[in-house]
This record gives sequence, structure tokens and C-alpha cells, in this order.
Amino acid sequence: MSGSNGAKENSHKKARTSPYPGSKVQRSQVPNEKVGWLVEWQDYNPVEYTAVSVLAGPRWADPQIRNPAGRTGLVGRGLLGRWGPNHAADPIITRWKRDKSGNKITHPISGKNILQFVAIKRKDCGEWAIPGGMVDPGEKISATLKREFGEEALNSLQKSSAEKKQLEEQLHKLFSQEHLVIYKGYVDDPRNTDNAWMETEAVNYHDETGEIMDNLSLEAGDDAGKVKWVDISDKLKLYASHAQFIKLVAEKRDAHWSEDSETDCHGL
Repeated sequence: MSGSNGAKENSHKKARTSPYPGSKVQRSQVPNEKVGWLVEWQDYNPVEYTAVSVLAGPRWADPQIRNPAGRTGLVGRGLLGRWGPNHAADPIITRWKRDKSGNKITHPISGKNILQFVAIKRKDCGEWAIPGGMVDPGEKISATLKREFGEEALNSLQKSSAEKKQLEEQLHKLFSQEHLVIYKGYVDDPRNTDNAWMETEAVNYHDETGEIMDNLSLEAGDDAGKVKWVDISDKLKLYASHAQFIKLVAEKRDAHWSEDSETDCHGL
């Protein structure tokens, strides 16, 4: 049997016969010289077919890969690398907004303390977002959270060895403390298709005194165009489902969210 570099005249022959077994389905004709995947063939348009017996979902068959939230109007993987769920991690780093004397600032209408989080401006779409990213194969979520925050909000990839060591010490203090898992699951993301979609774990690391983050200078890096501290409120316009995650953080921390007391931190 030949590999992907091409096919001998008599190889890969039965796999091109029609009709397909147990059906009347006719394959698209594939000439010998165009069997190999490395041979360019822009007009290749194969027939799609899955037997009814397989679609019925017997135990020995893989389940159909369908977006759990429903149709999106697009099949394939789009920009996503994996069929099915593509896993990301979103670190939400927060602190209390304080005045020059170090006192917490409360919102004049809600009477609640104002929470701030580190936001980045994405290079790909220009929207403000949580500085998260994709989980690498075999990587633990906790490692992804710390790595992505360092790369996008602190520009760790461009630091010297000495700077990286100092940065790692401060990040360890921040990411080793008690934290809140804000959300875990499907994300309403513009990259989603019928066959591939984003799932994330959003985790809040809160710097109660602000001392840890005072020793870290925000600097945009990797996929981020800008980075800054942003006041949390219902006026935020953020990428994908990020505003929902931020609202949950405000609720968990009993912080200001809305000037309307009736809608302040009640659900999504």
C-alpha cells in the first residue's frame, strides 16, 4: 500500500470502487495520479456519506460531533484546531480600586466597593478581553492560567532570564493563593462552528491588598495589543462571553456591578 506521497497504478483500488458497500452511493472518481494527499487537486469534491445504521448511534460508533448549543451556520473547524471542544483558560486577576491614601473606593450609587481586573485589547479583533488562551496538549489548567497571564499581560516572552525569574516569583505568589473557579464549560465564541467549539475554565485570582500586583508592571505581549486595569461594571463591552464571567466575579466578591439596584448582580 502506498503512502501519502502518491499511489502505484494498482494500489488503493478497492477503496475507490462504487457503489459503496450496502448502498447505491457513487464515489467521486479519483484517478491514479491524484490519489496521494500531497498531489495538489483544488477541484477535489468527494461525496459525503455515513450509513443510517451508523447515524443511529450504536455503541461501536463514534458519536456525531455536534455543537452542544445548537447550529451555528458553519461546518468544519474554522480557526479552531480540534474537532469538538477546544479548551482554553481565562485568568481573571482582580484588585480593589483605591484612592491615593489606599482606601477602597465605593460607588456613589450602589454603595459597593469598585473592583478592577486586568484586561487586554486583542490584536485579532480589537476587543477588550480577559488575558486567556488555549491549553497546550498535556498542560494543566493551572499552568495555562499563569502562562497566559504572563505572556499577554506582562510580556514574559520578551523578558531576560533574570527578569523572568523575578516575574515567576511574583506570579507564584499570586497564583498559589486561594482562588475562585468562576465558570467551566461551553463558551459563546465567534470562532465556534457546528463541529468545533470553545470551552473554558475562568478562574479569579484576587489580590486583596494590591501588594502583589504593585510589584508587577503591566506590559502587553503575545496576542495583546494593549493591557490595563479596568473598573468592573455593567457598562463593560468585552470579547465573547467575558462580560458574563466578569459579572460573576463581581457577584462573588460582592462588588459594584450596576447602578440599578434591582439588577445588581442577579444572574446573567
